[in-house]
Amino acid sequence: MAITLPSRQLFIDGEWREPVKKRRIPIINPATEETIGDIPAATVEDVELAVDAARKAFTRNKGKDWASASGAVRAKYLRAIAAKITEKKSLLAKLEALDCGKPYEEAAWDLDDVAGCFEYYADLAEALDSEQKTPISLPMETFKSHVLKEPIGVVGLITPWNYPLLMATWKVAPALAAGCTAILKPSELSSMTCLELGDICKEVDLPPGVLNILTGLGPEAGAPLASHPHVDKIAFTGSTATGSKIMSAAAQLVKPVSLELGGKSPIVVFEDVDLDKAAEWTLFGCFWTNGQICSATSRLIVHESIAAEFLDRLVKWCKNIKISDPLEEGCRLGPIVSEGQYKKILNFVSNAKNEGATILYGGSRPKHLKKGFFMEPTIITDVSTSMQIWREEVFGPVLCIKTFSSEDEAIELANDTQYGLGAAVISKDMERCERVTKAFQAGIVWVNCSQPCFSQAPWGGTKRSGFGRELGKWGLENYLSVKQVTQYISDEPWGWYPSPSKL
Repeated sequence: MAITLPSRQLFIDGEWREPVKKRRIPIINPATEETIGDIPAATVEDVELAVDAARKAFTRNKGKDWASASGAVRAKYLRAIAAKITEKKSLLAKLEALDCGKPYEEAAWDLDDVAGCFEYYADLAEALDSEQKTPISLPMETFKSHVLKEPIGVVGLITPWNYPLLMATWKVAPALAAGCTAILKPSELSSMTCLELGDICKEVDLPPGVLNILTGLGPEAGAPLASHPHVDKIAFTGSTATGSKIMSAAAQLVKPVSLELGGKSPIVVFEDVDLDKAAEWTLFGCFWTNGQICSATSRLIVHESIAAEFLDRLVKWCKNIKISDPLEEGCRLGPIVSEGQYKKILNFVSNAKNEGATILYGGSRPKHLKKGFFMEPTIITDVSTSMQIWREEVFGPVLCIKTFSSEDEAIELANDTQYGLGAAVISKDMERCERVTKAFQAGIVWVNCSQPCFSQAPWGGTKRSGFGRELGKWGLENYLSVKQVTQYISDEPWGWYPSPSKL
């Protein structure tokens, strides 16, 4: 599956531009550990150019070119982008597999979701036209009132490496649908497909400056974008530590932020389940996308009466997971994205063992793969709630396990975390599922499954997993400002002060 990697520059004001400091960052194929190309490294100077381009695009022709154009106009561009994504699906999926190690078949699935997300927000952009001037019922007949929904302005969109183009699209599509102009800053660990989005923007003649794409390191490109006084909002997906820094920078300017951060999500398996169905969902919830998912249900809480048999099933299922180069047919577990992340995950496993936990399965490099940042799917038992492996996000294919005896104990264990992104419950008893769903402290709950995600449904967390919601109508509202307009409609004077003409 030979492929020639495109060599790109920064995408600013509708054109490819070399970084001011001419720096580039190598692209490492995590399956081979080889350098296969490079990407431009933006710095504060390039951020200034991109913000200026976005600001001019927002105000060009008094906003008529984009910001205050009809939603139908913006929808046309979003649909054109969706069509190009579909047209280039195979190429883009290969680039993601090479760039971040995601199995090709997963990457292709992601690209379907990317196109679907652009289509979905094209529909919402059109619907926005009919929602303008929505009347508000008032208690006084002398006034009438309505609401205008307006784009919030220039937005900075900072995205992670695990779903390179899909996570970018979750922000770009609703931001553009709302009429905002944007600067996208993807992770330096997997930027190739986001740069290809720039090429697609050129192909569909997106107005210059509406979307600008800056690749580069967080401190050199992300930080100046987050703190820029002419950026009206920041939307960030990534680690809780970085999210806290972005929130602090934005607070200095009272700038709104939406944050989708880390997680340590539970999956609770009750004693009445079909063991094989539950086993597959448990593994999918933790090992999908090579285990590198913020919402991974990486804490299995299983009823003690089925624990031994269920763990045996999990191990048998793990042995059937194909670990290989992500471009190989049937690959279900590719490499970790980078050497730094790989070492971090191995260290988590080592610490768990040192703290007294048992590595039931995996925990190291697969014997048949001598190169690349590959790791076996890993199952850890004999875990206590004080252990690092129970409390901290690993961001790799590592599942830790505890047992429970009662529903109340299961709920207590599930909520025993500083995070609150996702949670799952598996049981044939729907009344019990309903009780547990209400008791979970999480923004997303899965019943008899784990990880499904749809453009139409809200996505986001509670506690230290962040705030704000992406996707669905909530994702569009992230980028809209609500303006109240109230008009006095009586022919009579207001009459609060004595009129000079009557004195």
